[in-house]
Amino acid sequence: MQQPNLDMDALRTLAAILRLGSLARAAERVGRSQSAVSQQMRKLEAQLGQPLFRKQGRKVVLTEAGDRVHAYALRILALNDEAVHTVQGAAIDGTVRFGLPGDFAESWLPAALGRFKQFHPAVRVDVEVDRNGALLERLDRGELDLVLAMGHARRADAERLATLPMTWVGAADAIGRLRSGPAIDLALYRPPCFFRQAGTAALDKAGIAWRPAFVTGSLQSLWAGVAAGLGITLRTSAGIPPGLSRLDGRHGLPPLPEVDVCLHGGDGASPALGQLRRTVAERALAELGGKRQAAARPSRTR
Repeated sequence: MQQPNLDMDALRTLAAILRLGSLARAAERVGRSQSAVSQQMRKLEAQLGQPLFRKQGRKVVLTEAGDRVHAYALRILALNDEAVHTVQGAAIDGTVRFGLPGDFAESWLPAALGRFKQFHPAVRVDVEVDRNGALLERLDRGELDLVLAMGHARRADAERLATLPMTWVGAADAIGRLRSGPAIDLALYRPPCFFRQAGTAALDKAGIAWRPAFVTGSLQSLWAGVAAGLGITLRTSAGIPPGLSRLDGRHGLPPLPEVDVCLHGGDGASPALGQLRRTVAERALAELGGKRQAAARPSRTR
C-alpha cells in the first residue's frame, strides 16, 4: 500500500496554528481564508486516518495523534527550510542594517542571526541595539533597513508578531523593600519610554506613591540597578536575567497592559533583506508566540 505524501503547506499551517494560538491568526499568517485552513486540517486528518483536534470545553486542542503529527511537522519543515536555505543562500549577497532592543539582543536573537549567517554567508548583517523609539527614528531616516521593536504597533509599517504581557521585575528581596517606605522606588529608562509611562500610570491609577530612584538609558544598566536593589522595574517576560523575580498583585502591585512586538520596514526588493525579515519573523513567532498562550485555540477546524 502506497503511503500518502503529507501536504507541506498543510503541515506549515498546523505549525502556525499551534505557534500563534488560533486558527484565525494562522490563516492570516499563511495567507489563506479560515475555511481554507479548516479544509487543510480535514485533508491531513483524512490522510492520516486520525482526528487531530478535539474539543476541551470551549477550546479545540490537539489529540494525542495531533501532538505526534505536530512534532513531526516541525522536523519536516525544518529539514525542508534548511535544504532551501542551503541551496539558495549561497547565491544571496548584500548588506542589511538591522535594529533591535536589548531585550532580544541578550536572549534568543543572536542565535537566530548566527543561523542566518550560516545559510547566507555572503550577506553582511550590521546590527544596532538601541531603545525602541530611537531605532524607529533611524529607520525613518533611512539609516536602518529593518527593526524589531516593542510598543509601536500603530505605525503603518508594523507587522505584529506577538503580544506579550508586561510584568513588574525586582530583586529577590524586593518584596520586603516594597513595604519599607512611603513610596516605591522605581528603576526606569529616561523618557520617552512606553514602559515607564505604562508603569507610572498603573501606579497612579492604583493610588500607589512612587519615585524614580534609578534612571538610565541602558538596559544592562537597568538590570544592574534592579539586581542591586535600587528599585523595581517593568519589562516583558522575555529576557529577564537570572536572579530577578517577576512581581504581581500578590506583592501589592497593580496589573500592567500588554505590549505588541512588531517588525518594521524591510519592504525593499533586496533578496538579502527579504530573507532576514523572514528569518527574524519565524524565530520571533517561535520564541515569543507561546509566552502568551501555551495551547492552540482554533475556533472552527472541523
